[in-house]
Amino acid sequence: MKDNFIKNIVSLLLVILVTFYPLEKTFAISYDWLEVPKSEYGEQLWDKNSFHKNRDGSIRVFSKFIPKSNTQITQEILYTMDINCVKHEFKDIAVGVNRFNEFKNKDSEWKRPNGDKLIVGVINQVCAY
Repeated sequence: MKDNFIKNIVSLLLVILVTFYPLEKTFAISYDWLEVPKSEYGEQLWDKNSFHKNRDGSIRVFSKFIPKSNTQITQEILYTMDINCVKHEFKDIAVGVNRFNEFKNKDSEWKRPNGDKLIVGVINQVCAY
């Protein structure tokens, strides 16, 4: 009798917990941002928890750009990037302002960083990771 009472109380508490604290919050992605050297335009960070090796050998990560001056026009930009460590190239798979993968980049092509200090920093750190 006492065991059934305890089981019922625990079950009720579990139902209340799941109802008022949804599972999607429980399993939300936590970011672990690593900063690359800053430039005159701002700073770039990449998330080591998003590190994923693609089938083609490239690496996919989340990255975000934080401009030096943050206004309505210049604000944080979230990127999903693929990086080819062998060729030292990258492509932006998706971009967002409010969340990752907000806008898919359907015509994404591999690009060289062309001296962009922030992109070079991301490529170097991701490839060394």
